[in-house]
Amino acid sequence: MVERRYQCKEVLLLAYQSFGVLFGDLNISPLYVFKSTFSGKLSNYQSEDVIFGALCLIFWTFTLLSLFKHVIILFNADDNGEGGIFALYSLLCRHAKFSLLPNHQAADEELSTYHGPRYSYRNLQSSSVKKFAERHKKLKTALLLLVLFGTCLVICVGFLTPAMSIRSSIEGLKVQSNNVHYGVVVVLDCILLVGLFVLQHRGTYRVAFLFAPLVILWSLSIAAIGLYNIIKWNPKVYKALSPYYIYTFFRDTGCDGWISLGGVLLCITGTEAMFADLGQYTASSIRLSFFCVIYPCLVLQYMGQAAFLSKNFAAVSTSFYASIPDSLFWPVLVMATLAAIVASQSIISSTFSIVKQCYAIGCFPRVKIVHKSKWFRGQIYIPEINWVLLILSLAVMIGFRDVNHLGNAYGLACMTATFVTTLLTALVINFVWHQSLVLALLYVLFFGSIEIIFLSSAFIKIPKGGWVPLMLSVIFMLVMYVWHYGSRKKYLYDLHNKVSMKWILTLGPSLGIVRVPGMGLIFTELVSGVPATFTHFLTNLPAFYQVVVFVCEKTVPVPYVPQKERYLIGRIGPKSFRMYRCIVRNGYKDVQKNENGFENDLVMSIAEFIQLEAEGCGTVDGSVDGRLAVVRTSDKFGKRLEMSEPEGYGEGSSSMPPAILNSSKSHTLQYLQSTYELESPRFSLRRRVQFKLQDMKYKDPNVKQELLELVEAKHSGVAYVIGHSHIKAKWNASYLKSFVIQVVYSFLRKNCRAPAVVLNIPHTCLIEVGMNYYL
Repeated sequence: MVERRYQCKEVLLLAYQSFGVLFGDLNISPLYVFKSTFSGKLSNYQSEDVIFGALCLIFWTFTLLSLFKHVIILFNADDNGEGGIFALYSLLCRHAKFSLLPNHQAADEELSTYHGPRYSYRNLQSSSVKKFAERHKKLKTALLLLVLFGTCLVICVGFLTPAMSIRSSIEGLKVQSNNVHYGVVVVLDCILLVGLFVLQHRGTYRVAFLFAPLVILWSLSIAAIGLYNIIKWNPKVYKALSPYYIYTFFRDTGCDGWISLGGVLLCITGTEAMFADLGQYTASSIRLSFFCVIYPCLVLQYMGQAAFLSKNFAAVSTSFYASIPDSLFWPVLVMATLAAIVASQSIISSTFSIVKQCYAIGCFPRVKIVHKSKWFRGQIYIPEINWVLLILSLAVMIGFRDVNHLGNAYGLACMTATFVTTLLTALVINFVWHQSLVLALLYVLFFGSIEIIFLSSAFIKIPKGGWVPLMLSVIFMLVMYVWHYGSRKKYLYDLHNKVSMKWILTLGPSLGIVRVPGMGLIFTELVSGVPATFTHFLTNLPAFYQVVVFVCEKTVPVPYVPQKERYLIGRIGPKSFRMYRCIVRNGYKDVQKNENGFENDLVMSIAEFIQLEAEGCGTVDGSVDGRLAVVRTSDKFGKRLEMSEPEGYGEGSSSMPPAILNSSKSHTLQYLQSTYELESPRFSLRRRVQFKLQDMKYKDPNVKQELLELVEAKHSGVAYVIGHSHIKAKWNASYLKSFVIQVVYSFLRKNCRAPAVVLNIPHTCLIEVGMNYYL
């Protein structure tokens, strides 16, 4: 009973918090839906039946696509609680083997988040359609392109939403003062847009607690205004909810009514973003807030506007603000502007998240992803994307003098993204839920046919603004696919040119070079074998660190990887080589830790692996490239080494760094390192940790010696070795491939973030090895 009461309180709390994040865009739609619907020739039909017909279309579109499709059905297609296009694609990659990620391992399928409790169909026989799709790589590529196109449309929504929402809220000034110049409205819009994007880097954690009550107050306000208009102007407006009025609407308006559907579809803008942000809350909490507040409030508002327009059709261009009682106009205008800002903030955060997901699966150029510890889980900031969104928002704000053209672009982007989601959901129904193909086709036929009808109307308006999201989506998609193609070709080149382990073993424990104190982390995309980067380094400089760790950071098609299951540790060669492999598995929504935390986790994980191996749980001495172990699941993890921060050394301390203590480096090198690190602002704030072996008996003295060498190597210093690649096309490559590789892909590589920035590698510890790639 107590547990049930606690669960109810948790659902209520999440439902309350969801108002400030999920529903801002959906709640702002009444500002422009009727205005956009009657913007064309439909304005010539000034009858009550046409008004009621438009309301009937809005009501059933909102009910079928937002309520039934998304809230009731689609919320069940979550990926460990996460929603959105990438969640659907991730489910397909795991359950239907559609993934094009090159470094997949069987061990990835043992992750606790890989097979959700509702998708435990591992032993079911695959359907013939599923087997056919898994055998053909072109179908996998086509699916990836579909996902990328839908993602690009969501990015377009990311800059269209702020422009449309803020523009529609500020235009209320024209109702009170007809003398307000168009330029004044645009200037105010631009000021709000610039302020919104400039403050993105500070995060929303300081003011986020205000979002939920603001959206709730806005929802109740528009519902009250709607109810007021129903009672005052036309109490019979409830009759318009009958589907019969859809028939009368098209009977009276014909082709003009069909063209107006491009405005009706704006009533579901924000629905796709609501599904994409599902992971921050639970499906039950969102359904509670949607059923109890959002849905009835929006329906009342649309009915109130229709009742008002049925008696005041001349005010259709400003129907929302014109229907507000004079005494409430200014408070509602202020609330509308604030609600528009909240809606814009939510979609901007969603855009950052979806770009991060594209980057995680190798389909977006390297960008800097910022996450601060005091921010909410999953909240990130991407500087490059932020400024691109600002420029595009300002461009469409200033470029589209007619807000209806902006609405055409906005509606087309939202509905096309919704149609992509419908296609992916049908695949999930058949391949993941293992329902019949007939049920999946019925789902597409029902919801897809509705969306195609709206899209056919929206495509008519491509010359009037609809071309913007389509053109930009195609450009973004080409950029993403070229990056994916080039990155995959580069990985295959590394795989083909990796070094033979037999050659490594013939070199002996010293590898035929001088082994110097310290730890060398060699970053590679390979999950097995030794990359050519390592041998290329040794060829030019025959010396390396006493402990060598080959680090592979890879993305697994799950949203989050539990910290205990993140690290896979193994050994390369005999124990005397002191060479290890570490595979760091991240989900597509995981945020990278700082480099110091990574170093500490790595040392603790290797120490645990050494102990487990000695206890008979790992590989044996002399293995060439041993099995990998998930060491953090051990009950003894963290009890082998003692980790502590030296006293008197904290942030801002100017004392001698403790890293030079007990180091086998020469005094000169120690002094130069300490001097350089103290002069570096980044290192002056870097937290140093000391490791110490626990007092315990070791059955094998070699284990203690290996652990001591590991600790000494960490204290001596950690160096990061990454490849600095120069990409060229093969001499016999076709003209198109040469252009893609040497022009487009090379241009993207030169103008994106360096790998060291993305991996949070400190420059003072970075070693780059030049490599030529012929793709």
